Amino acid sequence: MHYFPYMNQNTQSTGVRQQRRRFWWTGLSPWILLGAFAVLVPVFGFMTVENLNRQKENSIRLLKEKGAALIRSFEAGTRTGMMGERWSTFHLQKLLTETARQPDITHLLVTDSSGLILAHSDPEQIGKFYGLDLDLKSAAQMEEVDFRTVTEADGRSIFEVFRKFSPSRVPMHRGRMQPDSFWDFPMKQADPATSLPRVIFIGLDMDTVEEARKSDATHTLVMGAILLLIGCTGIFLLFLVQSYRTTKRSLSKIKAFSDTVVEHLPIGLVAIDGRGEIAAMNQAAGSIFRCAPASAIGRNALQILPKEVVAEIDLLSSGCGVIEKEVSCRLADGTSVPLEIGARMLGEKGSGLGSVLLLRDLTEVHALRREIVRSQRMAAVGKLAAGVAHEVRNPLSSIKGFATYFRERYRDVPEDQHITSIMIQEVDRVNRVVGQLLEFARPLSIAKKKVAVKKLIEDSLSLIETQNSEKGILVEAECPAGIADILVDPDKISQVLLNLYLNAVEAMQGGGTLSVSAAALPEKHAVSIRISDTGAGISEGNIAHIFDPYFTTKPAGTGLGLAISQNIMEAHDGEILIDSRPGEGTTVTLILPHPPSGRSAGTGL
Repeated sequence: MHYFPYMNQNTQSTGVRQQRRRFWWTGLSPWILLGAFAVLVPVFGFMTVENLNRQKENSIRLLKEKGAALIRSFEAGTRTGMMGERWSTFHLQKLLTETARQPDITHLLVTDSSGLILAHSDPEQIGKFYGLDLDLKSAAQMEEVDFRTVTEADGRSIFEVFRKFSPSRVPMHRGRMQPDSFWDFPMKQADPATSLPRVIFIGLDMDTVEEARKSDATHTLVMGAILLLIGCTGIFLLFLVQSYRTTKRSLSKIKAFSDTVVEHLPIGLVAIDGRGEIAAMNQAAGSIFRCAPASAIGRNALQILPKEVVAEIDLLSSGCGVIEKEVSCRLADGTSVPLEIGARMLGEKGSGLGSVLLLRDLTEVHALRREIVRSQRMAAVGKLAAGVAHEVRNPLSSIKGFATYFRERYRDVPEDQHITSIMIQEVDRVNRVVGQLLEFARPLSIAKKKVAVKKLIEDSLSLIETQNSEKGILVEAECPAGIADILVDPDKISQVLLNLYLNAVEAMQGGGTLSVSAAALPEKHAVSIRISDTGAGISEGNIAHIFDPYFTTKPAGTGLGLAISQNIMEAHDGEILIDSRPGEGTTVTLILPHPPSGRSAGTGL
């Protein structure tokens, strides 16, 4: 038996376990991660862009509302100024200048529809033209504010709000103000051209708003990136957990399978860790060492394993990579067990992972080897005996013939008569032994037919009635009704029964009881016949040899009766079992197969 293929697989278990530890996260396909990223990036990108656009729109709306509020405030101021006795350009200019002092207003001006600056927060700009790039005539008619972004010479961006300027005078009755325009006096007298529609422009500083918008945009981008990272991480963790659960289930199945395989291996397996303690032991190894595997795990190997096995482990530790040999181990109970050991270190030399042992009990193998050797020897002896028997029978016939002749010739001489009779008896005994030897050596031929078990027992017992009467032996026979007929050679089975009866009678010299019983064995499809006696029994040392040819404890026995009986039972595919206790008697059980109905059996050899 070679352990190398199996051992090589086991020594790779450490690397396999390390690969399995990494499998729970490397098992994810990169396409899954790329797909999740490809789905989440457009979603979070769209959300971020929408948020940025919304922030920009909010900034523009706030600036427009602020500009509109300033325009309404300026118009309200002009109306308030119109409540006085006279209104002049000086008053308008002063109002523009004061309003433009607010820190977030860069300029404030009023033009007519031709672009002529009528009033400006910077007095030097009065009389110049502004807004020629716009449709001022349309702007002078707008009720709602419009806006544009203007870049100044220093590179600053200005948010400019504009619409028509209409500070109409409130109608007066009974001494109050009349419904003519503010611009009709006194500016009308000063400049008739000022009767054109007017447009007011307010420039707002965008630096503060831009900084706030940039801060919000940065915050939005950072939050978008964080949310994208969280989303990708969440999907990754989702697949990771699923992969981990799948891998865990797979490893559980693999572990259950490997544990079952190891536990039910027909050979013993013992794993020893780097500290010299038993890490694993299956049931077969426990049976070999006569200990429970559960109680052995965790204990030092020296406390459980025989010293011969420990010596092989020490040899492994000294640098021998693989060991395969047969050793004879003495167990704690004193019994000696032949073992075939296969051992190998786990991992590389010096890794400290321990070793694994594969053990096989060779007790049955050695017994089979001895049986084969004995069978071969007996076969050779049988062939030799058959040849010798044929050669012996010829002179025996001549001797018996001469003895018969002399007995007839010297009939009147009693002494000669006695001698010749003894000669004839001895020749017959030798001839009988030679016949048994030939019967034992030649192939056995049987002719099977259906026979009732009860009749078979009764006929065989009738052959020893005389011996039973002479020795005062009581015979008890029991054969329950319902036992089906068996398919056997009745003459051969009767010979077996007769041999067993005679052995029982010989064992009960002072009388006793001979019991014969039959029983059906439906689970084995067989019938059993038990022959028990109350004789002296067989010693433990002789039971192992009772089926050996020429082994006998009788003074006049040949030692072939039980050997022939065993051959007959084997020819019937049956068994012959013996249980004996010295001083208590012997029980011999014959088990004859009984084929189920419908099966036929013919003549066999």
